[in-house]
Amino acid sequence: MHRILVINPGSTSTKIAIYENDKLNDKITLRHSSEEINKFDSLYSQRDFRKNIITDFLDNNGLKISDFHGIIGRGGLLKPIKSGTYEVNEKMIDDLKDAKYGEHASNLGAILAEELTKDISKEIPCFIADPVVVDEMNELARLSGHPDFERKSIFHALNQKAVARQVSKKIGKKYENINLIVAHMGGGISIGAHCKGKIIDVNNALNGEGPYSPERSGTLPLTGLINLCYDSQFTFQDIKKMIKGKGGLYSYTGTNSGMEIQRMINNGNKKYEKYYLGLGYQIVKWIGQMAAVLKGEVERIIFTGGLAYDNEILMPFMTERVSYIAPVEIIPGGDEEKALALAALRVLTNEEKSENYV
Repeated sequence: MHRILVINPGSTSTKIAIYENDKLNDKITLRHSSEEINKFDSLYSQRDFRKNIITDFLDNNGLKISDFHGIIGRGGLLKPIKSGTYEVNEKMIDDLKDAKYGEHASNLGAILAEELTKDISKEIPCFIADPVVVDEMNELARLSGHPDFERKSIFHALNQKAVARQVSKKIGKKYENINLIVAHMGGGISIGAHCKGKIIDVNNALNGEGPYSPERSGTLPLTGLINLCYDSQFTFQDIKKMIKGKGGLYSYTGTNSGMEIQRMINNGNKKYEKYYLGLGYQIVKWIGQMAAVLKGEVERIIFTGGLAYDNEILMPFMTERVSYIAPVEIIPGGDEEKALALAALRVLTNEEKSENYV
């Protein structure tokens, strides 16, 4: 039996999960108030605060760090890397500590895993897996139309890989031998072309490419965006917020809640229905693009993320439009803690080897 501690840091929370092999033993979200977080001048300086909260939780449950066979944290903003489970090393910690590639709460995943093992004599391996910077794009996919702008791979790699493996196992085939299209649909939306175990093309879900989402504008008409940037009434921060945070469904309806929008549609709000189906319309267009990338050879199309829970409006609308390409699988939500635990387990059981971050 392998006992695994999973750490998933958010901006105002730290999610903890304890797995025994692939079975969840316990799971909790440890909340942090704004007052607690605001007293720190950087993410890295929060490490002792969050570490102590984790150890207090374990102590209260009769556990200590030495009881675990492995610790895995959510992967942060690192340099582009291939998919896999990475053992935490000094180079990784240095890049995350200095926020070399950007600052995000998930940067603390590897840092906290290492901090928790510093003061014990037992050697416990620490990992991250499939961070958002996983990059397996082919060379043609990187071309944007101008040499100063290279398309980048930043997306929901952890959940995309997890559901792709799950569906491959369900249909009795190896992930490395088939083609899939995965649409992760949450606050951000990413659509990936999975070609025999590698995501060879995907939209940059973080920085504004792709379909519009509950709060992101997606790909906008270029000339209109340029004109807006030169309009003196808007600041740089205004434009950024318009694209990410107050774009997408929020800009049309004033809410980024899929559940609220579904409720309004069920109450007869035709305007909300148009904007909601517009989101689905853009998603299926991107799925069509990825089908072309895969030459039409697609084993399954997978819908996942929070919006995949909507089996009354959105899922039927999109399934009708893409099922001619391949059968559709719907896996609602995105269990990041389980995906991380299974990634660590594959290494601990020698099903796969850990990668080295260099």
